[in-house]
Amino acid sequence: MLKKVFGSAVFGVEATTITVEVNIDKGIGYHLVGLPDNAIKESSYRISAALKNNQFDFPGKKITINMAPADLRKEGSAYDLTLAIGILAASGQLKSENLERFIIMGELSLDGKLQPIKGALPIAIKAREEGFEGFILPLQNAKEAAIVNNLKVYGVENITQVVDYFNQEMELQQCIVDTRKEFEQSVKQYEHDFSDVKGQETIKRCMEIAAAGGHNIILIGPPGAGKTMLAKRLPSILPPMTLYESLETTKIHSVVGGLKAHTGLMCHRPFRSPHHTISDVALVGGGQYPQPGEISLAHNGVLFLDELPEFKRSVLEVMRQPLEDREVTISRAKFTVTYPSSFMLVASMNPSPSGYFNDGNSPVTSSPAEMQRYLSKISGPLLDRIDIHIEVTPVPFEKLTEERSVESSKTVRERVIKAREIQTHRYKDLENIHYNAQINNKLLKQYCGLSDDSKTLLKSAMERLNLSARAYDRILKVARTIADLENEQTILPVHISEAIQYRSLDREGWLG
Repeated sequence: MLKKVFGSAVFGVEATTITVEVNIDKGIGYHLVGLPDNAIKESSYRISAALKNNQFDFPGKKITINMAPADLRKEGSAYDLTLAIGILAASGQLKSENLERFIIMGELSLDGKLQPIKGALPIAIKAREEGFEGFILPLQNAKEAAIVNNLKVYGVENITQVVDYFNQEMELQQCIVDTRKEFEQSVKQYEHDFSDVKGQETIKRCMEIAAAGGHNIILIGPPGAGKTMLAKRLPSILPPMTLYESLETTKIHSVVGGLKAHTGLMCHRPFRSPHHTISDVALVGGGQYPQPGEISLAHNGVLFLDELPEFKRSVLEVMRQPLEDREVTISRAKFTVTYPSSFMLVASMNPSPSGYFNDGNSPVTSSPAEMQRYLSKISGPLLDRIDIHIEVTPVPFEKLTEERSVESSKTVRERVIKAREIQTHRYKDLENIHYNAQINNKLLKQYCGLSDDSKTLLKSAMERLNLSARAYDRILKVARTIADLENEQTILPVHISEAIQYRSLDREGWLG
């Protein structure tokens, strides 16, 4: 007897419906075709034990299973439940009248309980697009999939519940999530707040500008100056995610199984901080069966690279294209996947191998050759994509012990949100451009025009401070953001003057 059950495969952040055809005939054997990987081939052992431990029969006949389309590689243990239900239907132990209305996915334990799967959200989106009535999956993933409206989502704990449902012996409880209500009610209590930071007013001002314009930023300073402390507090001043950004971010984390059990929507911007030993594949994504990397997991959030020169140069160089295009494309022989990667890059570094360059109080110094070798690990093209360079100096003892109140992240965030609203209105007619860091050279002339006074000031500064040509565009973008924070339509000389201060690494004596 031939029966069909439907599952789904995830490639990139999109799902493809898989038709599982199960045929049981005379003979003996178990044949699984359709490009399954080893995890799927091993499923027969899990299925056999799960069925027997739940008083079902594993047919002692010739079982042939085809996973169509047969030229598409399938991977993972999430097809266990799909295959088991197909076997039960083909052997007459389960009524199959309603099977074609559902996507069924789940990994089986030997006792028949279901383990969570990856990619529940993109699978649910695809199921709704293709007109399926419902999605049956492990209980831990139900809230995640129920974000998708107009699709009945049933979370189950074991295979017996699924069989009893199709045999009309019990009703399953539909999981319902009011996505907009959950999104609107989500209030983030940040673990870190700018009110914890004593002193460092200039650096906090820099972080505010970076957040307001979506600018990449690098912090340069000796050990203990507070670089990591400041970076960890950046998410607390970023604008809240929109519902669209939230769905997009949740989908990526769903694909890698990064959502916590019983978690629905990701309502807060991610903060990713990979160790400097990370490989290029782990950072940008890839592998034999491509998975999102850290830059995609940081989509709509912050990617923090601590001790930037300690990262392998090859790892840093693969970030150049994603920083520019805000997406990363991974190609393999038979398919290509694209992951979004629109993130704010926050990097930190010591100014020299010893960490105490230009510090007269430190006995530890580095030779010019050591300095050059250390700083050359960061290429010019990568620095081209970092708008703000700022030096972080240690906080004096007097600042650490003073009792006056410090501005909170909430206060700063309100100013950032107002500046972002100005930018959203300015670029409302432009596709995929929402804030100042995203504008290109052509748009700079249109939106960052300078008066004669501002041009004269910028020219003088570039000549006197030996700023490189690559600093010009970055200064204009940052100045535009400073003007937005002050609700100024025109970029004034004072905005240019402040923006010039934030290009430390372009000055002669740093990178040459």
